[in-house]
Amino acid sequence: MTVFNLGSINADLFYRVPHLPGPGETLASTSFQRGLGGKGANMSVAAARAGTRCTHIGAVGADGAWAVERLTEFGVDTRHIETLAQPTGHAIIAVDDDGENAIILYPGANAALTTAGLISALAQAEEGDYFVTQNETVLQAEGARMAQSKGMRVAYAAAPFDAKAVQAVLPYLDLLFLNQVEAEQLQQATGLAPEALPIRDVIVTLGGDGCRWYCKGEIKHFAALPVTPVDTTGAGDTFTGYVLAGLDRGLPMAQAITLATKAAALMVTRQGTADVIPDLRDVHRFDPNVA
Repeated sequence: MTVFNLGSINADLFYRVPHLPGPGETLASTSFQRGLGGKGANMSVAAARAGTRCTHIGAVGADGAWAVERLTEFGVDTRHIETLAQPTGHAIIAVDDDGENAIILYPGANAALTTAGLISALAQAEEGDYFVTQNETVLQAEGARMAQSKGMRVAYAAAPFDAKAVQAVLPYLDLLFLNQVEAEQLQQATGLAPEALPIRDVIVTLGGDGCRWYCKGEIKHFAALPVTPVDTTGAGDTFTGYVLAGLDRGLPMAQAITLATKAAALMVTRQGTADVIPDLRDVHRFDPNVA
């Protein structure tokens, strides 16, 4: 089976700072590095490194060949990544000494994906494959609708949060990922708590408190693993990619979430995004008690 990911591709520009800057404040960065990122790219790398086949549907500019090469090196199928006139998307990420971050995002080519490219990519999909998207790109509702019509299982990661974007894809979803703040925002917009949403599976991540899985009126809590965070950037994307890869490989949901929780815990002990997402062997070997 295959996970088809309609997702963003960014150059992540990391600046280490003593604390996150306040309004009008200028800070000197103590370090800088560039890496592959974007919520979409992160999820694709996580799914591929978690042992499943992942096809990325996205776009870069002429300056983004390096990003496509990196995705290919990580085992992602990149044949459906378009090269467009717009520059590659990028994110300016400030990370403080506690591992918290603040991000400025420039969409670039991510916001110029073509319907023709989406149709071409999904022509390769089969019934039972997974389709996932998030809100750093375009054509989410169109992609979800096409995927559902092909008998694919449709997932959505509701970040960066936009109530209208989430509501547009709700009719097509089998699985929804939210963090706690996004869940509250969606409830304000719809009047529906996570357990009342018309979706079979809803997963709400709770940071250091783990996550909750809502399914058919039942709620199951999964505790987070005790680690000292270095950088929380990309942890949620790693979690999402690992859940989808686990499901695509036939794992029960509870087992897929447990594995993804471990992968996300390992991820926050590393500095960076897509380039440092752990592979399945790393995750199986990871012992948070000696991290």
